[in-house]
Amino acid sequence: MQLNLKNPLVFFDLETTGINITKDRIVEISYLKIKPDGSEDCKTRRINPQMHIPEQATAVHGITDEDVKDCPTFREIAKSLAAQIEGCDLAGFNSNRFDIPLLAEEFLRADVNIDLNKRKFIDVQTIFHKMEPRNLGAAYKFYCGRDLTDAHSAESDVRATYEVFMSQLNRYPDLGNDVNVLSEFSSFNNNVDFAGRMIYNENGDEVINFGKYKGQLVRDVLKKDQGYYGWIIKGDFPLNTKQKLTEIQLRLKNEI
Repeated sequence: MQLNLKNPLVFFDLETTGINITKDRIVEISYLKIKPDGSEDCKTRRINPQMHIPEQATAVHGITDEDVKDCPTFREIAKSLAAQIEGCDLAGFNSNRFDIPLLAEEFLRADVNIDLNKRKFIDVQTIFHKMEPRNLGAAYKFYCGRDLTDAHSAESDVRATYEVFMSQLNRYPDLGNDVNVLSEFSSFNNNVDFAGRMIYNENGDEVINFGKYKGQLVRDVLKKDQGYYGWIIKGDFPLNTKQKLTEIQLRLKNEI
């Protein structure tokens, strides 16, 4: 089956220093770009995270400080990477909850203006968990009939994710061969920010999705708790979350 695409679809995978999207950094990124005509372009880059790669992270992906000491920083490749994914929709395995939020953080830290909110996101893990709850290795075995060797190599994982996705389309024809439909099916929440600290309710209003104000409208919280905005901005929250909250704050001021 050939994908029904209007825009190129980029499958990507990140290897990182850890799983904290506000503090950890990318050490390797691999992407597989599928173009509407079916042609493919695959690229892998090692990145110097400018911080120590913890031993527990190295135990997962095998990348050490020595391996990346002479590699470019994310800031040095950010503009070229943004150009390579310009106009593309994005896909990955657990990408909606981790890879996309972390990638967005890296772009913001590098001062590269790329509006990922205009993209469609397909999370192959979400499709898998809704259909056959397991992990990537089991997904690869289940859908492709082969064992996933060299797991946690970014290029191996990203190609396995693409192969699983194509097998999902063949196995579940009711999913539809359409990026818009698959993106909606891949999403658990209608997030305002990539980390899901704020979500849209059924009326399209922004709602706090954590802490003591969970379930309350963002505009109501900002009006009644004057210190809440400052607490988020000064706190250990993703840059993208702070950016979206600032946009809401400015919009409310303009409405006065």
